[in-house]
Amino acid sequence: MTDSLASGFSGPTVCRLTGVTYRQLDYWARTDLVTPSITPAKGSGSKRAYSYADVLEVKVIKSLLNSGLSLARTRQAVECLRSALGADLASSSLVMSDSGSVLAKSDGDLVDLLRGGQGVFNIVPLAGVVAELTTMIRQSQIKTSEKETLTA
Repeated sequence: MTDSLASGFSGPTVCRLTGVTYRQLDYWARTDLVTPSITPAKGSGSKRAYSYADVLEVKVIKSLLNSGLSLARTRQAVECLRSALGADLASSSLVMSDSGSVLAKSDGDLVDLLRGGQGVFNIVPLAGVVAELTTMIRQSQIKTSEKETLTA
């Protein structure tokens, strides 16, 4: 995993690890939802390189969208997570209702992400997202190593 962490993850690798389509990833990069922090795009044909934190953000965004949050609300939640909280995503859960979201931190603090009201809550544990991503990266590296061994 250290090689990937140092050199970054390509767009197709991010898609494979997170389950988003390349079209989604490209749109999110162009609209600054998730920008590759290692190597941003520099015009047509350039290759982006995403850091582990970027890939984790993509995975969290995908989880939020899969849980029923709209893209606009997901943008709000991600911005709040980035700027105001410095939250440890691995030990946090996101509690969502029809009109708002609250971040439940491991220390018991609750933070209103969207300044919403009440409703039926869904809890999205983010630790599973981190663990799943780490496992997929390791499996990907093992497969790559096996292919390199077979071709050598």
